[in-house]
Amino acid sequence: MNGWRDTILDNFVLNISKLTLVADPDGLLTEEKLALKLRRRGFDVIEFNDPVEFRYVYESKYRSIWGSDKHTDLVVILRSQDAELEFLPYDLLKTGRRLSFNLGNLFPNLSYPIIEKLDRSLLDALYEAQHKSPPDRMGDNTTKDFILHHVFSIAAELITNEVELLRTLLRMHYGKIYIPLTLVERLIQLLKSHGEFKAWPLDEIVPDDAAFFDFLQERWPVFLARFSKANHDGDDSPKYDLHYSGPDHLSFDHQDIRVYIDNMFLEGKLTPIQAAGIEVDSGSWISSGIMTASTDDEELRIFRLFNLVREELPTSKSQYSDWITFALKWAELSSLIHCSNKSLHRTQFNEIGDALNATFVGWLGEHYAGLINMPPTTLAMLHHVPRRLARNTENPVNSRIALIVVDGLALDQWVTVRQLLQKQDSNLVVRESAIFAWIPTLTSVSRQSIFSGKAPFYFPSSINSTNSEEKLWKQFWGGYGMSRLDVAYQRGLGDGDASSVLDALIHPDKTKVVGLVVDKVDKIMHGMQLGSAGMHNQIKQWCQGGFLGTIVGRLLDYEYEVWLTADHGNIECDGKGRPSEGMIAEIRGERVRVYHTPELRSRVATSLTFAHEWQQVGLPANYFPLVAGGRDAFVSPGDTIVSHGGVAIEEVIVPLVKFERGKYK
Repeated sequence: MNGWRDTILDNFVLNISKLTLVADPDGLLTEEKLALKLRRRGFDVIEFNDPVEFRYVYESKYRSIWGSDKHTDLVVILRSQDAELEFLPYDLLKTGRRLSFNLGNLFPNLSYPIIEKLDRSLLDALYEAQHKSPPDRMGDNTTKDFILHHVFSIAAELITNEVELLRTLLRMHYGKIYIPLTLVERLIQLLKSHGEFKAWPLDEIVPDDAAFFDFLQERWPVFLARFSKANHDGDDSPKYDLHYSGPDHLSFDHQDIRVYIDNMFLEGKLTPIQAAGIEVDSGSWISSGIMTASTDDEELRIFRLFNLVREELPTSKSQYSDWITFALKWAELSSLIHCSNKSLHRTQFNEIGDALNATFVGWLGEHYAGLINMPPTTLAMLHHVPRRLARNTENPVNSRIALIVVDGLALDQWVTVRQLLQKQDSNLVVRESAIFAWIPTLTSVSRQSIFSGKAPFYFPSSINSTNSEEKLWKQFWGGYGMSRLDVAYQRGLGDGDASSVLDALIHPDKTKVVGLVVDKVDKIMHGMQLGSAGMHNQIKQWCQGGFLGTIVGRLLDYEYEVWLTADHGNIECDGKGRPSEGMIAEIRGERVRVYHTPELRSRVATSLTFAHEWQQVGLPANYFPLVAGGRDAFVSPGDTIVSHGGVAIEEVIVPLVKFERGKYK
């Protein structure tokens, strides 16, 4: 059986037309795998959003060469919900052939308002189910049930007891399975029809992973009380002040449940607790959830995390979301190792990391370009962040937005920061994920993409500087109807009185959007001589000073929706030699060199077998990076530094965090 992509790809054959115009209101052509297949067939894809930006790309990169012997196959996508090609400029309509694709044509018997909310990566399972079990014409509820069953493997009518409910919720929330709210509401409705779950807080724990994890966390001490020396029979269990309704005792020890719980403690989703007098066997899975002062516990956690990451190493066939999920686990292990002050595990960690980054570089070469134009509902790259924040402002309840960019904060260093922030504010709720930075992972490239909401191609004049960030930030929000007085920006933060900084910058009743750059971590990195362990130690000391915690807390007090990310990460690397290139490189970094022409870059690259000639995707003309991979650097052999600019997972995948307070505490 051909898949849904094949029905679309059959329309794209090279050399039929140099320009193809596509009405694509459902973002099908920018789905990760389909976009990759289009590129492999030789098609370039650009979107028609802003007419001025589109004209700049179209004229400079494509139409200018069509009069010569060069040929390109260009696909222009119009993706608005009322995507009528007649709205495109006349010269495009005159030149290009026209196509149109939508979900209604692919799934004619399913309810369109329901299927349009699905992540496009899930369409494979839905398309296959449609052909194996052809449905009659369905309404909204029958479509929801069909999708829950065939796409998410959730048959609500079969969830009839506690274990089946917990297993379903663990698979959803631990597995980071995004189920649209309309389907979640249908699932809750069906679960409530079972008398078994009347006391459960389904409205809270089914749609929200933070609430579900908190629900499990507050039941964990109740479970541990069963193993107390003073309470072998459980008759005199202490009373617990439980915030959530539902049963006091959960079946954590059921074989289908405990495998999740063990991993959740390892990965930091649940927090071990102090539990004196608990009798469990040495090496029991339960010990992952008990906090002690023993170094053996730390060793056991490292050992288990090593096993976990080995089992889940991504491959060249993985999707971008698989790399993000893995990167979060890799960061937990990295933070634990670098904060342990032991070198025992470094060799093993570096060996796995070297193999991991070799795979990652190959994957980036195939898939990275497809991340740039992901659908509007997807957060894959840093320039997508302001787009998501702008969508949130459409809701009057979330009319104030604050974005904190911590320059140079790697994902494993975020793990260290997160632990300290939550100690400083026990009511802080952290929703964490990760996102891809721009390559090369330079501040001037990646950070400008955050504040502009655009690919670096659109800011060639400032590509080597950060001085235009405030202007780009205010221009972006101006496109959403905000005046310059509604938008605040401040950089160079990290020390001093955080409250005074905010008081001078914003007016809580008037300032709608705040952009802040905290550059303390980057300063620590550029002065670091003690490697990754020293980075974690100094970041920990800085965070204990309270600057970042105060910034986050005050913004939450002012009722801003508070987000945090980084422009790039960093990695401890070893020198492999400096290029002999004179002054031909525009940028001469420790992990990246940039040249004006591909010929100059290739000439230097021939003597540097560890470096990669990075594809010119989304970058300005005459900007050709040569990047280091793995733990290699353009410095003298024998020198060890902490740096950025290359293509290691530690540099490219950075934290994306949303803060809330008190909702589940």
